[in-house]
Amino acid sequence: MGMSVTISAAAGTDAEQILKLQYLCYQSEAELYGDYSIEPLTQTLDDLRAELGGGCVLVARLGAEVVGSVRGAVDAEGTAVITGLIVHPRMQRHGLGGRLLAALEERLARDWSAKRYRLATGRRSEGNLRLYRKWGYERTGTEEVSRKLTLVTLEKEARPAGEPVYATSA
Repeated sequence: MGMSVTISAAAGTDAEQILKLQYLCYQSEAELYGDYSIEPLTQTLDDLRAELGGGCVLVARLGAEVVGSVRGAVDAEGTAVITGLIVHPRMQRHGLGGRLLAALEERLARDWSAKRYRLATGRRSEGNLRLYRKWGYERTGTEEVSRKLTLVTLEKEARPAGEPVYATSA
């Protein structure tokens, strides 16, 4: 009856679908903060293509459709910065965001030697904060970007190989 969602590395040909999905997904964030000039809504296709070539980008597919994506890059100290976790609104609240996050963490630790993970979200983005806490992230700081937007930074240490990434105490 239904298709299952698969998660894999993004291909260069996915850039346009990822950008369209990103635009759709960040509408609610822009509305929440009253700012439609946020970077995910102004990013160009060329900028996204450059990102695809510079780090680890995963996509979730339902058939041929990209219904989710997440990006990460590891710096020289082993800190993986995770960005752009998006899930199509019709697919949200079914665990896909957590699956994408776990798959990216596993790949960044295995292939890129990540020692810790860092991500950021808006202070008022309760759904995002709840998801990240559920996956073991802890608040490490805040940054006032503008009068309307304060970002919360969250981090967690990478787990040894074979240990589950899901925080069961949430």
